[in-house]
Amino acid sequence: MIMSESMKRPSLCLNCGFEAMPGDDQWETIESPPLGVLTQCPDCGSTDVTNRW
Repeated sequence: MIMSESMKRPSLCLNCGFEAMPGDDQWETIESPPLGVLTQCPDCGSTDVTNRW
């Protein structure tokens, strides 16, 4: 099921609590060859990010 913009909730960095909408330009990404592209927190650099549903 595709979610509308109004149904989306912020993604959350579990390390520092930074929040922004999924896919927002605020989030950074890094590439890890065994895992692929990971979302990275711009505040603390953590990749421990979750979507809040």
